[in-house]
Amino acid sequence: MDGVLVHENNPIPGAAELIDRWVATSKRFLVLTNNSIYTPRDLAARLHASGLEIPEENLWTSALATAEFLKDQVKNAGVPGRCFVVGEAGLTTALHEAGMILTDTNPDYVVLGETRTYSFGTITKAIRLIMGGARFIATNPDVTGPSPEGPLPATGAIAALITAATNMKPYIVGKPNPMMFRSAMRKIDAHSETTAMIGDRMDTDIIAGIEAGLTTVLVLSGITQREDINSYPFRPTQIVNSVSDLISTV
Repeated sequence: MDGVLVHENNPIPGAAELIDRWVATSKRFLVLTNNSIYTPRDLAARLHASGLEIPEENLWTSALATAEFLKDQVKNAGVPGRCFVVGEAGLTTALHEAGMILTDTNPDYVVLGETRTYSFGTITKAIRLIMGGARFIATNPDVTGPSPEGPLPATGAIAALITAATNMKPYIVGKPNPMMFRSAMRKIDAHSETTAMIGDRMDTDIIAGIEAGLTTVLVLSGITQREDINSYPFRPTQIVNSVSDLISTV
C-alpha cells in the first residue's frame, strides 16, 4: 500500500486508475500492508480520504494474516486460543473474529503488533508471560514507521527489546514471511502461477513474493531506488517507475 498506491496519504499518480481498471475487469486483487493498527474498514476510509476507492474486503493486513495463522494453529486443540495482545483495534478485532480469547491470564500466545501507546507496564507483562511459557508472535518485523515528524519505533523495535529481555525471538507472520502472501491468495482463491505481487521494497515485498512463487513487480515510487537493486542477490521479475506504467498491461 504505502509507496505503491499512496505516499504520505496522497495517492500516487495512476493508482486510482489501476484500481478502477482491476475492478472494471473483475480482477481478483488484495491490497496488503504490514501495518496492524487499522481494521480493513478503517483502512478503506483512510484510502477513500486519499482519493482511492478500495472496498474493505480487498484489504489484507498483517493483523488478519496473524489471526488466520493462530486460528490454524489451534484448530485441533478443542479450545480457543488465548492471547495477550500488545496492539490496537486492527489486531484485537482480527484475533477476536478468529475466535481467540484475549486475556492476560495464562495466555498461550503473546501477540505483538503496531501501536502508538506502548507502555512500560504492558511490555513488562509481555516479557513475564513469555518467560512463563507463552509463545511469542509478532505481526511484522518493521523496526520503524513513518510520520510527518520523522521515523517512529515500530513492531520490530519493540520485539527486539522483548527478545533482549527474554532471549526468545518471535515468529513473524507479516512480510517478508511468504505466509502472508499465501494466506492472501487463499482469501481470493488465487494460484501462484497466475498471481503477481507489486511492491516497493526489495527486502520485504520482492523477497516474499519470490519465495511464494509469484511474479514480482518492483515500483520505484517508494523505498527502493534503482541504485539500491544491485545490493541484493535476487531480482524482481519486472521493474517499473510506478503503478501508472502498469495500467495499459491489465
